[in-house]
Amino acid sequence: MSFPLFLARKIYASDADKNMVSRPAVRIATMGVAVGLAVMIISVCVVLGFKHTIRDKVIGFGSHITVADYMTMQTAEQYPIQMGDSMMRVLRGIEGVKHVQRYALKQGILKTDDDFLGVMLKGVGPDYDSTFIHKNLIAGRIPLFSEKKSQQKLVISQTMADKLKLKCGDRVFAYFINNEGVRTRRFSIEGIYQTNLQQYDESVCLTDIYTVNKLNGWEPDQYSGAELTVNNFNNLDETAHHIINKVNRTEDRYGGTYSAQTVTEMNPQIFSWLDLMDLNVWMILALMVAVAGVTMISGLLIIILERTQMIGILKALGSRNRQIRHTFLWLAVFIISKGLFIGNILGLGLIILQHYTGLVKLEPSKYYVATVPVELNIPFIIALNVATLVICILVLIAPSYLISHIHPAKSISYE
Repeated sequence: MSFPLFLARKIYASDADKNMVSRPAVRIATMGVAVGLAVMIISVCVVLGFKHTIRDKVIGFGSHITVADYMTMQTAEQYPIQMGDSMMRVLRGIEGVKHVQRYALKQGILKTDDDFLGVMLKGVGPDYDSTFIHKNLIAGRIPLFSEKKSQQKLVISQTMADKLKLKCGDRVFAYFINNEGVRTRRFSIEGIYQTNLQQYDESVCLTDIYTVNKLNGWEPDQYSGAELTVNNFNNLDETAHHIINKVNRTEDRYGGTYSAQTVTEMNPQIFSWLDLMDLNVWMILALMVAVAGVTMISGLLIIILERTQMIGILKALGSRNRQIRHTFLWLAVFIISKGLFIGNILGLGLIILQHYTGLVKLEPSKYYVATVPVELNIPFIIALNVATLVICILVLIAPSYLISHIHPAKSISYE
């Protein structure tokens, strides 16, 4: 064991200086590091949880990448595109693609005896990944959607159910307008979901893709498009590039032109809002590290000034400035480590409490979630601990040079 480390451990463990001024300073420095780290852990875990929760909800209603007709991507109108088995095999074979499913959309009106509501029917088939809807299902069940026959079953949101005073098992009329006039269908409510994403909860109903295709008057192999899920969201742009090179600007046999867009391109306002959170986190991290660094600098200077006599004696016995500086830096490492330990307990404790109890609530209409979402990311937390320790030690190097200006003869008689 090196002499500076040995001496620093003795000083840190010593009870001889309980009445010294440095004791409160050390406590303040320790709590500064602890509070700073706790705030950083909470900030990172909340922002990661919030971003990923909202992102997963947006993706859950659609997909990572959508392939549809070029005109559909540019306008609010629905133009059919051929999505036969051959095109589905092409999309499934693209590198990075995990799952592909067809879908079809049709605008309509749901009407009860007392009220009516404009909705968007989304037709899905047996290849539909219902994991997201199952997680957000609050009543009823998800029917087995068919692409061969009409089942006349709907899955609606809690928002729609409240507006139309519907519940599972109720039947409701739906009206659709096209060039041939008004067409009517009667659906039964099979399930009710709630995601708190207002723009989807107010409009999107799920039914079988066969019904929607018939309402649109399309050919059996024509759909609104295909939704693709990728293996890794971080590689979204790369996978999208492969898809664009493969299918963009090609035409189907009906004259439609294929086009692809990512979920970030289709929902720029939501993802731009989520990206702004990263800036807030960096600002919080910078401020908390600055607070921890300043409190540590203050504490170290007080310790050095209070131990001037000891420094003079060590110099008189032959210790070099570098050895003494390292002693006090090791002492700072012990103080910071204790602060990090307390900060981890405080920060992780609050995050775990929120995760299991949902103690802190939010307004779903504004924040899209009912409770503050958190995500415990161990690599990020380890990185925060290491970065806080390293940065605090680095900012203490300059103040430690005060030791070089302490003269042995004068310091030994220092009161």
